[in-house]
Amino acid sequence: MKKRDLTSGNITLQLTELMLPLLLGNILQQLYNTVDAFIIGRCCGELPYAAIGVAGTVMNLFLFAIVGFCTGLSVIFAQSYGRRDMESFRREHFAALLCALTLAGLAGLAGGMLLPDLLRLIQTPVELRAYVTDYLRIILRGLPVTMLYNLYSSLLRSIGSARAALLFLGAAVLVNTGLDLLFVAVLGWGVAGAAAATVLSQLLSAVLSIYWLCLKEPELRSRRAECRPDGALLRRILRFGSVTALHQSGLYIGKILVQGAVNSGGLALITAYTTTTRIEGFANSMGDSGAAATSVMVAQNFGAGKSERVRRSYRQSLLLLFGLGLLSAAVMYAGAGLFVRLLLGEGQGAAWAGAVSYLRIIALFYPLCFTGNTFAGYFDGCGRVEIPMIGAVSHISLRVLLSWLFVGRYGLDAVAVATGIGWVLVNLMWLLYKVFRMDRSSHPGGDVLH
Repeated sequence: MKKRDLTSGNITLQLTELMLPLLLGNILQQLYNTVDAFIIGRCCGELPYAAIGVAGTVMNLFLFAIVGFCTGLSVIFAQSYGRRDMESFRREHFAALLCALTLAGLAGLAGGMLLPDLLRLIQTPVELRAYVTDYLRIILRGLPVTMLYNLYSSLLRSIGSARAALLFLGAAVLVNTGLDLLFVAVLGWGVAGAAAATVLSQLLSAVLSIYWLCLKEPELRSRRAECRPDGALLRRILRFGSVTALHQSGLYIGKILVQGAVNSGGLALITAYTTTTRIEGFANSMGDSGAAATSVMVAQNFGAGKSERVRRSYRQSLLLLFGLGLLSAAVMYAGAGLFVRLLLGEGQGAAWAGAVSYLRIIALFYPLCFTGNTFAGYFDGCGRVEIPMIGAVSHISLRVLLSWLFVGRYGLDAVAVATGIGWVLVNLMWLLYKVFRMDRSSHPGGDVLH
């Protein structure tokens, strides 16, 4: 769990060592998100179980924005850490904490007031609204805790301590499971108990992260003289955080819109798409981990002023993730039938065929999904956080448009092709931007932060 200086040493090895705990963390996060639904389904019945699924639509919108906001902050942290400018790091630490908790508190209040309207907007069945409301009220009140949990996970990753972040996430998963069993199965608190377990387990992870930071990295703790509002610094934090928050929440909204196009095709199409998204989730975890690792690697070296090492980090990440993309594509194409059968079982003819066809088509484009993660991590690490956001919004907009236009005629194959075309265009756009704008600069990304 020691901090890692990423400004020297073997780049490929360091990227791999960063990626592995991040990948395990993504898998743990998926497990974390399914525990509530599993225990509610076993202990409370059909309506509360369905309510957890509906609540997830609203909760994930806030969650993706928070995760995205903290991704932007991690770039600022990593660049200061790469420069070994601990005074700036400490000032950024305090300003980020102040800004993040304020925004999370305001978001929680706004979400609570708008909750009835949100539930009507997503057409929540009347019989589920009470359960969904009970769950989301606690989640929304706990948004500052969720922000704290994600903020310190990002901070630990920015200094190369991805293993510590993984350990504390693992602790949160275990505690969440135990509290779910206590609150739901033993005390009978229902969906409210599951929500309380989620918030309390995140609080534990945040407290452990803060304690570890104070114990192992005392030079990174904000000192009293540095704990004062700084308008320029707050504006920079808001700029970085808001752009990356828009990036993540925009992707999620786009996925909801694609789901709407799929829903128009009937039950078999919905079943097939639900199956494919779960299978893709595991493959995407590798790409997302690669993007996060690349961002930290590039940001530390960017902050240290090591331009050549920034460029080498990009090249090594591109090779590594392209290789992983090829491997994922081959496994997905060859194992499509087996994976779908594991989730759907037997006797799902139309849904099975649609899911298999989707996976085999999209597998042909998957290396571009992974190389896109390299570009996103590279731009983020250089402080050009707006470039991945613009690319992601362009990609998801094209994917939504083509899906709505052609899903009625070509079924799920249209969604797969639309997604692949989006990856082709966004990779081309990012490559052209890098070659003609950033590679001509004396320092990759230009003088972004200073």
